[in-house]
Amino acid sequence: MIKFNYKQKRESYIMKMSKLFVQTLREYPSDAEVISHKMLVRAGFIRKLTSGVYNYLPLMWRVLKKIENIVREEMDRAGAQELLMPFVQPKELWEESGRWEVYGKELMRLKDRHNREMCLGPTHEEIITAIARDGLKSYKQLPVNLYQIQSKFRDEVRPRFGLLRGREFIMKDAYSFDMTQEGLEKEYENMAQAYTRIFKRCGLNTKMVQSDSGAIGGSVSHEFMVITDTDAGENDVFYCDSCDYSANSNHAISKLPDAKIVGDYTKAEIVDTPETHSIEELCGFLNIPATLIVKTLVYIIDKKPVLALIRGDKAVEETKLMNAFGGTDIRIATAGEIEEMMGVNGFEAEKGFIGPNGLKEYNGYPITVIADETVKDMKNFVIGINQKDKHGVGYNWGADVKLPETIADIRLVEAGELCPQCGKPLKVTRGIEVGNIFQLGTKYSAPMNAVYTDIDGKTKPYIMGCYGIGISRTAAAAVEAHYDEHGIKWPLAIAPYHAIVIPVSTKDELQMKVANDIYETLKKHGVEVVIDDRDERAGVKFKDADLIGFPYRITVGKSITEGLVEFKVRENGETSNIKPEEAAEIVVTAVHELK
Repeated sequence: MIKFNYKQKRESYIMKMSKLFVQTLREYPSDAEVISHKMLVRAGFIRKLTSGVYNYLPLMWRVLKKIENIVREEMDRAGAQELLMPFVQPKELWEESGRWEVYGKELMRLKDRHNREMCLGPTHEEIITAIARDGLKSYKQLPVNLYQIQSKFRDEVRPRFGLLRGREFIMKDAYSFDMTQEGLEKEYENMAQAYTRIFKRCGLNTKMVQSDSGAIGGSVSHEFMVITDTDAGENDVFYCDSCDYSANSNHAISKLPDAKIVGDYTKAEIVDTPETHSIEELCGFLNIPATLIVKTLVYIIDKKPVLALIRGDKAVEETKLMNAFGGTDIRIATAGEIEEMMGVNGFEAEKGFIGPNGLKEYNGYPITVIADETVKDMKNFVIGINQKDKHGVGYNWGADVKLPETIADIRLVEAGELCPQCGKPLKVTRGIEVGNIFQLGTKYSAPMNAVYTDIDGKTKPYIMGCYGIGISRTAAAAVEAHYDEHGIKWPLAIAPYHAIVIPVSTKDELQMKVANDIYETLKKHGVEVVIDDRDERAGVKFKDADLIGFPYRITVGKSITEGLVEFKVRENGETSNIKPEEAAEIVVTAVHELK
């Protein structure tokens, strides 16, 4: 039990609200779209410097350092070793890996005074591989896992959502080096467990979901997603309550319920279908279900034309399509491009009437056709034939239209479709990515000749893994997961301060004396605490405390004459009138339990 000493000697320095470098705003910023952006600016945690770049003010920096410390503790516990790599990287290493030309415009390129080409690091695979190449020569030095916490820069085309999709951000990235695939898989699981501990300690509910490897590469990857119902959720996460299946929308698969895929038109013919530009209009005109239509969509991938074929009742998942093509940049073709593309081949087709027959090339590139797995078993189907206001009915693969050579899963899964593992209906929620892990294999070590000598004296490339955590994204995601209409509700472990002590009247000697004594008692027991010494109305102090998100608030008011203070828990909003020493005991116990 804490002994409350009203006569204890006070330390010379007290963290006063009047001295805290924070300016709260009455209104949300006009350019903020999501809760975390709105509240972090309004509560005085961040300030915008330029598009996608923010100043981390003292309150925010305390949050970030706490997240970093949790990450460090768990990475060290998992056997990883910390280092620090340069923010500016030379072009030559990126050319060795083959990524200098293909990474995209997100890579901020620049030249130094000697006209040498450099880039601002969006990621550090090339640098760490070069470090390993120079320092890990023998199998006796393996396995190794090296990590850093570093600023990154990606020149996003449209930075938005504050810290969730900025251009400059803070990230922990780790890289493992193994001799075998089995060793990589063991370290992959080790990192997955470390990540689970990290996010749990940060007060976040996450799901580890299968995901696309993107520009990082590799054969296997997972994302750690904070589950949220806010607009900041970047991706749909499909999961099953009956088993452990979960996957990002760009990687999710499912079993489809039975549907009609053999049509009643048994003779292949061309029919008039005027003004049927949509699947719904075509279904109504022909009186058929969408499952009997082969839908054609036109995309531009890496500046090349691609036609995607999919069952009429389903949608294309663009990342899956891009990966099936082997590209890095995708967009839907414009109406003008579609018109020009079809015109090149002598057709008069427009959106709603396009099909795969008779295609040649566009802008010097052949038109690639990729079919989703949903269409390969269809028979007597309806399809566009590149003639305006006409469709082919009763068509079949081979006899009437060629089945594309490339057949892949390019379908966007929908809630209610069946789990690929257990067959139960899938559910969907929104998620914010805060971490990712990749099995890179030899994607970087082989082209960069990063090798070690094995026990038989032979040189082999390292088998690599990559493991990232967005430090600043984690802070923003915590706000998305913990807030109410009054402000932020920081989890205790990453809150800028654990508690605030508020004397209602700074002119009341007893209130100030007790408030200062509570402050000293908390500080003595390791609690990070602020005392609000401002000569402001109590309502202003309460609003700022809720907005900033102090996990605990101890208010010293008139009830102190009865030996009581008001104690508030920010997370659930519960308040109670208790003795000062009881309030201190609750806070100290909660803080000590974090350790």
